[in-house]
Amino acid sequence: HASLSTAEAGRSNSFMALFEVTPYDRRIYEEELKDFLPQKILDVHTHVWLDKYLDHKPLAPGEVKRTVTWPSLVALDNSIEDLQETYRLMLPGKDVTALMFSNSGRSQQANDYVADASRRSGFPALYFSAPEESPEEVERQIRKGGFLGIKGYLSLSPKYIPEAEIRIFDFFPKAQLKKMDEMGAIVMLHIPRNGRLKDPVNLAQIMEIKQEFPNIRLIIAHIGRAYTKEDVGNAFETLDQAPDLMYDFCANCCEYAITEVIRHAGVKHVMYGTDMPILRMRTRRIEENGTYINLVPPGLYGDPKQDKHLHEVSAEEAEKITFFLYEELLAFKRACKTLGLTKQDVEDIMYNNAHDLIEGARKSIYG
Repeated sequence: HASLSTAEAGRSNSFMALFEVTPYDRRIYEEELKDFLPQKILDVHTHVWLDKYLDHKPLAPGEVKRTVTWPSLVALDNSIEDLQETYRLMLPGKDVTALMFSNSGRSQQANDYVADASRRSGFPALYFSAPEESPEEVERQIRKGGFLGIKGYLSLSPKYIPEAEIRIFDFFPKAQLKKMDEMGAIVMLHIPRNGRLKDPVNLAQIMEIKQEFPNIRLIIAHIGRAYTKEDVGNAFETLDQAPDLMYDFCANCCEYAITEVIRHAGVKHVMYGTDMPILRMRTRRIEENGTYINLVPPGLYGDPKQDKHLHEVSAEEAEKITFFLYEELLAFKRACKTLGLTKQDVEDIMYNNAHDLIEGARKSIYG
């Protein structure tokens, strides 16, 4: 850990903090979150990358951007040092670790950086895979980097597939999944499609993965991107048939979705995640016509017209806007209250479930 603490020392001596923590933020943490949260926290979903290692390919003529714009406005990149500093600033006094991976601009260098960050910090990591890689190549990269499984992304699917028609197997081909099954590895699944969690193709393919590859430690990220009540639909009628599925509620402030996933999947199958650095964002999320809107302070993230999910509020209202992370944790806290969860339950969701999953994968892959 020596190299990290020096970097942190360097930062704390400089005048430039990574981001500002206001008295209002601090009050929310002290009064609402500090005692609710356990001492040990494991963030199961975090992106770590340096911008210089990303594969910035310009869009081809007529090619449509397959990702929303607003996350890239929060941070250019997120080094391992920045991640640890973020936890220190936002969750002071807590012992926080993370399961981390690169992002959708993946490259060999980006994956190598994550492997190096994992060795230096002791944080576990996943390999960011591409669908065109052979199963043998994916396994080789996992073992070389000490990774515990794979993360993929819909934008890496073949270019000829329209975004709305991308399916899970377009970016996680079955040959790769078969290899992950043999290894007992983690697969972090960010599902595609506009229907999100309730999409029938997604539901069918999640069930297919569970039936054909039962040894994969499958995590449905962001509760299947169910950021509004409408996104949930009656998905759990299907998913309840796969009782060993795991879910994270990272970057999700939808109290209904968090409550439903815990109610259906059970306390032992839900995990805390942040999607850092995105949750450093100052925002309050609302639902409008079945979609999510991020309310943001004026001028903080450039022109709000660049993304339909952004909406600026007045300077006065902005004073009462805190971190996305705190909004997520407050939604989780309300869900816990609704369900009558115990301190032990909260500890399981915030730490133990992810810890057990990670150690299970480590034992399975590396013996």
